[in-house]
Amino acid sequence: MRLLLLLLLFLARNAAPATPVFAPVRPLPPGRALQTPADFGAHPGYRTEWWYATGWLKTSGGTPLGFQVTFFRSATQHDRANPSAFAPKQLIIGHAALSDPAAGKLQYDQKSAREGFGLAYAKVGDTDLKLDDWSMLRSADGSYRLTVTTREFNLTLRLAPTQPILLQGERGYSRKGPRPAQASYYYSVPQLQTAGTLSRRGAKAEIVKGTAWLDHEWSSQALDPDASGWDWVGANLDDGGALMAFQIRSKTGAKLWAHATLRDVSGKITHYLPQQVSFEAQQRWRSPRTNIEYPVATQLKTGSTTWQIKPLQDDQELDARRSSGAVYWEGAVFIRRDGMAAGRAYLEMTGYGQPLKL
Repeated sequence: MRLLLLLLLFLARNAAPATPVFAPVRPLPPGRALQTPADFGAHPGYRTEWWYATGWLKTSGGTPLGFQVTFFRSATQHDRANPSAFAPKQLIIGHAALSDPAAGKLQYDQKSAREGFGLAYAKVGDTDLKLDDWSMLRSADGSYRLTVTTREFNLTLRLAPTQPILLQGERGYSRKGPRPAQASYYYSVPQLQTAGTLSRRGAKAEIVKGTAWLDHEWSSQALDPDASGWDWVGANLDDGGALMAFQIRSKTGAKLWAHATLRDVSGKITHYLPQQVSFEAQQRWRSPRTNIEYPVATQLKTGSTTWQIKPLQDDQELDARRSSGAVYWEGAVFIRRDGMAAGRAYLEMTGYGQPLKL
């Protein structure tokens, strides 16, 4: 009997599901950068990944609007060797939002599903994402087609590139903390020429046009244990340039890490070190729903340049506790450079209610 019990114990231990080991993010070898089109697709060996499209639109009547469409891929702790099609190895999460001052607050929706059965997926090799009736697909000509159907609005857009991709950090390896492993692989596609249709509840479909920004990041351990969240801005500048800046905040609110990238209209790229980048709140807004306070107007410094960031509307809070578990502020903002109008951007602020957990 004792021998049988030992045998059963041995079999049980060896039959236990294997905990996945996720690929680390490491500096790229000298002379190597992210590879396209392969890196446009999913990287299921890494824990977390997202494709983030944000931008400004105008209706045929000239009304300015902001939009956000995000697809997240999140690898679970489930045993990857499990052959069942029902095994939840990867989760696909989607957020979609419309910023319209006439509505008075952000209009948004969220979805989530386990990957599988052709209903939800993030494919490798190129950008091909699906979550029920939401999708993002990159075409052979490099353009992206976005389709989302929400409770408040339906949006179908074509995002056409006008510039090369912008590799963030060191050829696509982007530090997010004081340790090299606290990093992501990260590229942006600024100045996307955007056009499509917007249908709002109770109204006819209307033509919209504008400019968008696409971010794609993947990582396994992006944040320092002391990090609470981040402030990020991606700006399409009026002169054809592009600016990305972020700071990671500690649990005390102090800057833990920061970086910025500026590509001017000639194509020259300038990277700014953590000590050269700062965010300073100029105006705060408190959500009447969550009581979270956000610095919705901000002064950003990159080296000797000062940028002023002001929102299209104060209330652009997105409560995603039903999907990603976070409450964050993500919205359309105006950006000025040394006091002069410079472009339009999107500002994201996370971790102001409670520390963010990826």
